[in-house]
Amino acid sequence: MVVIAKRLPEPRLAWQIATVQAIQRETPRVKTITLRLPDWMRHRPGQHYDVRLTAPDGYQAQRSYSIASEPEREGEIDLTVEQAPDGEVSVYMCEVLVPGDLMEVRGPIGGYFVWETSMGGPLLLVAGGVGIVPLMSMLRHRAVVGAEVPVRLLYSARSLEDVIYYQELEQLARTSPTLEIYYTLTRKQPPGWQGYARRVDGPMLQEVTASFVGAAQGPATRVYVCGPTPFVEVAANALVDIGVPPEQVRTERFGPTGGSA
Repeated sequence: MVVIAKRLPEPRLAWQIATVQAIQRETPRVKTITLRLPDWMRHRPGQHYDVRLTAPDGYQAQRSYSIASEPEREGEIDLTVEQAPDGEVSVYMCEVLVPGDLMEVRGPIGGYFVWETSMGGPLLLVAGGVGIVPLMSMLRHRAVVGAEVPVRLLYSARSLEDVIYYQELEQLARTSPTLEIYYTLTRKQPPGWQGYARRVDGPMLQEVTASFVGAAQGPATRVYVCGPTPFVEVAANALVDIGVPPEQVRTERFGPTGGSA
């Protein structure tokens, strides 16, 4: 089993009112919200923001969303949000928000599931569905600073249409010889698909990590797994089963999203 390290208490951060700068559709169920922050603070890739909505009668709903953008972008952040069928906050953000609207946010938060190029590598990233979001912040940070830390990403999605940031991921891989991306499509594959076509398991992880520079079992490799809770549990335990030391595996998990990646 993967041992989860004890996390230190987060510093208390003040709520602030952010302005919606832009909204971009990523997939049929996912949008990226760009927020302009009056009290911007440089984040670390992997951190998140809390979002709070307050109804006229005083009722409040609060959720946490990972930051998708790189910390080198000053004054604003991207939050990529998957619309949950009954999600109070995600439905509002995906269906109601328009540019110019105001939102109450607090962050950046988190110090456990973070990675910066100064921390070194190699880096093994395993994402399920919207779990790609904090990992994308890491990849964008890596690209902006021009680092060539060896990275392998295994990304599980229902279909090619559900792969968030697909075009950007492909461009990043084309421009960096030390970034390799593997996809597995669990429900629908396009004609001629050459990638994986099942849920992430031990044999798949064994193949993806084989011949990796500074193989995943090596002492320097940093491993990050992010996605729905069942996905994270299976992937993290499978990594340990193939020989990755538990202390090298960091996990971030989300609640149910209407289906497993």
